[in-house]
Parts: sequence; C-alpha cells; structure tokens
Amino acid sequence: MIIWTPPTLLRLAGRSLLRDQASAITALEYLPAELFPQFFIQAYRRRIPEPLKAMVHTWPFTVLPLGCLSHLSLDEVFKAVLDGLDVLLAQEVRPRRWKLRVLDLRNTGANFWRMWCGDSTQKCSQTGPVAVHSSSPNMQHPLAPLEVFLDLNFNGRDGDEFLKYIIQWAQQREGLLHLCCKTLRISEVPFQRVRRVLDGVQLDCIPGSEEQEEEEQEWEEEEDWDRKQQEEQRSFSQFLSQMLRLRHLRDLNMDSPSFLRGRLDQMLRCLQTPLDKLSIRNCQRLTHSDLTHLLQCPNLRQLTSLHLFDLRLADFSLEPLRALLEAVAPTLQDLGLDHCGMGDSQVEAILPVLSRCHQLRDFTMSENNFSVATVEKLLRHTTRLRSLEIELYPVPLECYRTQGTVNQERLALIRAELKPTLRELGQPRSTLLASKHCSEFYDVAFS
Repeated sequence: MIIWTPPTLLRLAGRSLLRDQASAITALEYLPAELFPQFFIQAYRRRIPEPLKAMVHTWPFTVLPLGCLSHLSLDEVFKAVLDGLDVLLAQEVRPRRWKLRVLDLRNTGANFWRMWCGDSTQKCSQTGPVAVHSSSPNMQHPLAPLEVFLDLNFNGRDGDEFLKYIIQWAQQREGLLHLCCKTLRISEVPFQRVRRVLDGVQLDCIPGSEEQEEEEQEWEEEEDWDRKQQEEQRSFSQFLSQMLRLRHLRDLNMDSPSFLRGRLDQMLRCLQTPLDKLSIRNCQRLTHSDLTHLLQCPNLRQLTSLHLFDLRLADFSLEPLRALLEAVAPTLQDLGLDHCGMGDSQVEAILPVLSRCHQLRDFTMSENNFSVATVEKLLRHTTRLRSLEIELYPVPLECYRTQGTVNQERLALIRAELKPTLRELGQPRSTLLASKHCSEFYDVAFS
C-alpha cells in the first residue's frame, strides 16, 4: 500500500507564486526571510531562472550553499544565479535586504536547507555551510569582495568545464569577488586533462614565486636531459605553481595519479600553508623518494586528518612515519593506515607515539597482518586517548584457516578474550575487527 503525503501549505504557496513570475519577483521585497530557502529550492528544481536571479538580489542570509542543491552544471538556472550576482557586483549601492557574503559551490550546506525547509536536498553532505569569520573582509564593508568557495576535484567524472568556467568567471571579476579553494582532490586522471582546466588562468589567490622560476632555469640547463623531457618537466612545474600555490588549500586528497610518480617533492614544495587533511590512496605507485619527501614535508606538521592507503611499510623505513606522527600528535584527530602491509614489528615501532595522540577520535588499521597480542597492545596503548570513539583493526592472523577464510569459532574466542581488556580500560568506545579486504566486520563489545 502506498501512502501519499500531501504537499505542505508552504510548498503549495510557492508553486502558486511561481506561476506568475512577475508577481513572484515583486513579492520578494515583502517575503519573510524564512520563506526564501523553500522558494529558492522550488525555483531551482523547476528550472525557472528569472525568480532565481531576483532572489539573489535580495538574499537575506550571509551564505548561499548552492553546491548542495544538485550536481552543479552549466545550465540556465545556474548561470541565472551568476547573472544575478553580476548585476549586484556592478552596483555601488546594493539592495537593502541583501546580506550575501559567501557563495558556497562545494557539496556542503545540507543543514541550512533542512533547517529552513524541513526537507533533505539531493546529494547533500552532512557538513554545514561555511562560517563567516569576523576577520572576513565582508564583515567590514558592504562592498567588500564576495567570497566564492570551490573544491578542485579531478576524478573520473567529467566536471572540467564547470571548474574552468567558474575559475575564469572569478578571474574576470577581480576585485569584486575572491575565489577560495581549500580542497584539492586528484584521482587517476590524465595529466593533460588536469592542466587543461587551469591552463592560462592566473588566480588572484596564487602569488608569484621566484624560487619556482629558478628551478625551471636549472632544469633547462641540464644538458643530459633530452629536450622532450625538459619540456614535460617545465610544463609540469608551471602547472603546479598555478594549481597548488593556493593560500587557502587545507585539504589534499589524491589517488596517487601516475603523473606524480617521482615528482611528489615538487608538488609539496608548492604548498604555501600547512595542510589540515591529507589522504593518499595507492601509495604503492609512489617511489621511495616520494614517500620520504611526503613524510618529511614541513607543511604536514599540523594535520588533523591523515590517511595513507597501500603504503607497504614492510619495505619502507618507519622512521619518517614515526617522526611525522610525533609532529602531528597534538593536533591529529583522524588516522588511517589501512592496507599498509604492517606486521607486528611495524606496530611495535609506532606504539609509543600513538599513545600521545590525545585528540585522536577515529583510528583505522584494517587489512594489515596482526597477531592477537598486537591487537591487545594497540588497545592498551590507546587507553589514555579519551577522545577516541572508533577503532578498526584487522581480524588477528590466528583466526584464519589455511584457505584464508575466517574461523568463526576461533574468532569468537578471541573476541571474548578481548572484552576483559576493554573493560579494564574503562572507556566505552566502538572497537571493530575487519576481515581481509574489509568484507566482514565484527564488533568487540565493551560490556
């Protein structure tokens, strides 16, 4: 039986108002601020551009989290919003009700729409809209530049035209708005495709660099390199100087694209400010030198989140990793060392520093090769971490049959053995054991 839920009076009122666009635009001057989000969503989903343009002129909130509403594309309704902003940015005196300071094009802001509309929007993250800090220039003067937040996300989906359009749109309005890119995600995509997006675009938040020019000159003077390799290296350097010298970059998420192999040190040197979050998948694609430069990078000393996948620590010196963990211990909240080829000896080497990560909340080490004794040591060494909420460890080696399947009876005994250890620690938290390839998860109950 299908239960039909009738639309709310607010939604019906919005539909009625949108039937006459001229009346809808006129009514915005008198529309209560609480009704703007619902009205905006209806106009956006029904692809009605003119009311959207008008709503931007009188938007009564400091943030418009547009990126959360749908998968952004260069359609007429999105361009209508930008057209509305263009009209405003060109005015010396702006509308009385207009309070917009931040246009958020990231996949954030679901809580904003839910709060005002009581409705979940499409494909929204759980993260709230960006806060406008007191140091923001928009707080000081009504004609200060509008801040536009955008993530640089290069993945398998084709979103290049959208990124390129927004970057060029921002460049053409220099002084009127400020494009802020805090997150960079690079999956396994061709180098040419990534560069195509940013080629020839000079973002106002990317300063010049004499050091970079000197490096390029050094590359050109190397006579033992052939001309093709020189050109490729110089092109890559120019690409990095443009893409990665973003003052506001805080979150770097990479799927170890092949064009970074042997060049990771160059990318890291382009970072101008410390990162908050770093996540790298397929670390096995990087060279030993890449990983050494990565773990010794000065701009990784204030990380709150660190995820390294497929690091193969059995073939790599643990000292750089131990030193990095030592440096970030006061700030680290999320640590993932999954599928890193770790055994008991590697865990022993980093146990002391793990016990000093007092801000740690999430800790995962799945798909490694630990004995029961090592899992118990991990539990005991994290006993003083009062903020820890989630732990994920591999099912101990003793629980596997020769065929590689989990012996459920043996696992049940080991889980029972670990329960007293958890009770001794006196700190309720979620502790899970993951089988190989994380195909199954087993809870180790506190009580």
